[in-house]
Amino acid sequence: MSNEQNIKVELKPKKRDDRGLTSRPKGEPFVWFTGMGLTIGLVMVLALLGLILWQGVSVFWPEQVSKITLKEGAASSIRGQQFLGGEIKRVQEKKLAVAPGEERPVEWQLFTGNKDAYGFSYKYIDADEIVETSQPEDVIMIERMEHGNAVGHAVSLEKPDGTLIFYGTEEFDNTLHSVYKDALAKRKEILKIEKGEIGDDSAELQELEVKERGLKRRGKWTDEKAAQFEKRRAELADRFQELNTKRLALKEEADKGHLNITLFTGEERQIPFSEFVYYYHPNQLGFMGRAKVFTREIWAFLSTEPREANMEGGVFPAIFGTFAMTILLSAFVTPFGVIAAIYLREYAKQGLFVRSVRIAVNNLAGVPSIVFGVFGLGFFVYVMGGSIDDLFFKDNLPTPTFKTGGILWASLTLALMTVPVVIVATEEALAAVPRGMREASLAAGASKWQTIQRIVLPGSSSGILTGLILAMARGAGEVAPLMLVGVVKLAPTLPIDMDSPFIHLDRKFMHLGFHIFDLGFQSPDSDAAVPMVFATTLLLIIIVVLLNLTAIFIRERLRRKFAGSSF
Repeated sequence: MSNEQNIKVELKPKKRDDRGLTSRPKGEPFVWFTGMGLTIGLVMVLALLGLILWQGVSVFWPEQVSKITLKEGAASSIRGQQFLGGEIKRVQEKKLAVAPGEERPVEWQLFTGNKDAYGFSYKYIDADEIVETSQPEDVIMIERMEHGNAVGHAVSLEKPDGTLIFYGTEEFDNTLHSVYKDALAKRKEILKIEKGEIGDDSAELQELEVKERGLKRRGKWTDEKAAQFEKRRAELADRFQELNTKRLALKEEADKGHLNITLFTGEERQIPFSEFVYYYHPNQLGFMGRAKVFTREIWAFLSTEPREANMEGGVFPAIFGTFAMTILLSAFVTPFGVIAAIYLREYAKQGLFVRSVRIAVNNLAGVPSIVFGVFGLGFFVYVMGGSIDDLFFKDNLPTPTFKTGGILWASLTLALMTVPVVIVATEEALAAVPRGMREASLAAGASKWQTIQRIVLPGSSSGILTGLILAMARGAGEVAPLMLVGVVKLAPTLPIDMDSPFIHLDRKFMHLGFHIFDLGFQSPDSDAAVPMVFATTLLLIIIVVLLNLTAIFIRERLRRKFAGSSF
């Protein structure tokens, strides 16, 4: 006999309307609407990221410099001159009202450089006034310490010994490179004296003043101490005179020699080699030459300090400050958030009070960030910082140490702002650990804390890290609270350096988010600030993504490690 049985499947007939057509299930159009909404959102995000990527990277690519001949009497000319020159940044239609059927006039945005000569570095030119353009090979682009870039025709250079060498000779390029390198070396030596030796002596003088104030306050100031302090001050004053004399001599030597250029408007300019940061001939570069300049500009952007109201130079202090603040934020928010979640989920008796706490935590996640900034200023800076100064830094008063904004208070403020995210994510991760694992641990004789420590926390580690990732992403991009509790436009020193105690939690710091705000809304030259805004925005996105990817990598490692033991 066969054991096989005939299985009959009864299919319900599809519903048909009056015309005999099959009707669609209810709700299917909403599926298409939600899919369309997701697609639109993704396209918008990708378009925004693509715009930031293109604009942020193109800032560093060297363009050819064009010499533009204008019509006589053109309104776009500078001081009535017929010639202009610079990098063509944009060609666009003018924003003017025109009659129907008429074409809008076109204008060119030109980066002219030479801000000290023209009073601006960007200029708009009517396309109708342009006669012709050319790219002369003798054009030189000079990045300077002040007044932005200088652009013009290279004419000659004067060496420090007074020797004059004209452009076009075999000796010109080699000599220019040699004196440029010598000037860079002298500037580094001057900077080492100013920030290193003179800076250390200034810090010691300040310490002597604080110690003297403390000894007087405690009644231990004696004539012997006064003599010792006066002697040391005299030694430091003599040392300052020696260092300052050496610095001035180096500066005088560095100021010898200059490059003679002719601007496109016909003016002659002398650029001292001591002002050089970098130079190149834009119209003589091939693809590899431009790639070399491009790489150098990106490295300078990442590794140097800002100049010229943050519109020139690099953003290294802002990168360092953003990274350090995010790490401190993570170190503060993780233990507080995890401990609070463990208590609410594992120890607290579920009732009205716990439900109220959870509601309060969820509401805190929606409080505007500026409110946390005001709270941080009032509680952390004025209350806690003032108490710390009164207890441990009385000798420094009336100059505040912790009763002012700093990276410590900024990190604590953002930790307080993001702790609800960590609490909620951690509670959900703790609740996801199977009950059977807990009961098995307790049945084996483990205490409740041992069960939490060895079973629950390892099993929920991926969820805890998810909350930390969200907290880092939000905290790294916040600006409003930081403006009240420690961020500044330009910080002279980093919060972490090689000077004891190495980690200076009381110092103010720079932040990429505030740097973007400062460039976008407080810059004296909006046209010059726009490229830096895109570049800094791209950098901030990259840093946040890298921090998140690192946390995601750790989370996935932990998830694989504890998957078999906890789930």
